[in-house]
Amino acid sequence: MSQQSDAPDPRTQHEQPDSEGERLPPPGHEESVTGRMGEEPDHGEQSYRGSGLLTDRVAVVTGGDSGIGRAVALAFAREGADVVISHLPGEAEDGERTAALVRDAGRRVLVVPGDLTEEDACRDLVDRSVAEFGRIDVLVNNAAYQMAQPGGIADITTEQFDRVVKTNLYAMFWLCKMALRHMPRGGVVLNTSSVQAASPSPPLLDYAMTKAGIVAFTRGLAQSVAADGIRVNSVAPGPIWTPLIPATMPEDQVAEFGTTTPLGRAGQPAEVAPAYVFLASAQAGFITGEVLAVTGGEPVPV
Repeated sequence: MSQQSDAPDPRTQHEQPDSEGERLPPPGHEESVTGRMGEEPDHGEQSYRGSGLLTDRVAVVTGGDSGIGRAVALAFAREGADVVISHLPGEAEDGERTAALVRDAGRRVLVVPGDLTEEDACRDLVDRSVAEFGRIDVLVNNAAYQMAQPGGIADITTEQFDRVVKTNLYAMFWLCKMALRHMPRGGVVLNTSSVQAASPSPPLLDYAMTKAGIVAFTRGLAQSVAADGIRVNSVAPGPIWTPLIPATMPEDQVAEFGTTTPLGRAGQPAEVAPAYVFLASAQAGFITGEVLAVTGGEPVPV
């Protein structure tokens, strides 16, 4: 007979989100949907405890206004990092909420609105970050866009394809190219891929393609900059409960979101952020070019 353990059961550590909310306008705004998306995401506001893993480092987090980005910004700040938060121009309320969490942790924060599908916006983000903090120690390419199309490729417009590719791939390329020149030895690049990179869903064909591209880009860039003392890794989340989900997926799929994982539920942003903290920290100093899956047990064989 197994002994009793104080560790929580991962199947019930977080309940399956209550999705009885409204269909939201994309890409999904955190503060503007309070009370409208059913279960509110957990970013670690009450649970995350830092231990000084990122003391005095400077981190840039794109898509930092909500979801995984907010959870990462919060965790980084509680680990001792100063944080730059990038978000779309229309998400100022969400961005300020994340910024407040960073300030509450006693760290400095810079909020930079901008549409990263434009090269000039990426340049502005890097320039303002360096002007404020003098360098970039950690770059988290997390901003992403998806829009599920039940009809598959026939329903994916050129406009949507352009937006998905420019948000998920172009922005990552531009930001890495611009930020690396300001990144000292010991710097880290973290790119958000997805379980979709290995197990693409037909309604997310364009999104899955970009996530697979992120994996290849991560491994190639890691080899390119290793001699400079910079590490490049990727976190591949599975089904994580964020405003992006009710904003971009059909209602029937939202209701079942995450229930097919081996753990039987969707994850929370707070459960993904520790992966970014680990990969950004010196504890992961011999890890580069890798993909760390946070999927509730869904395999990511990439």
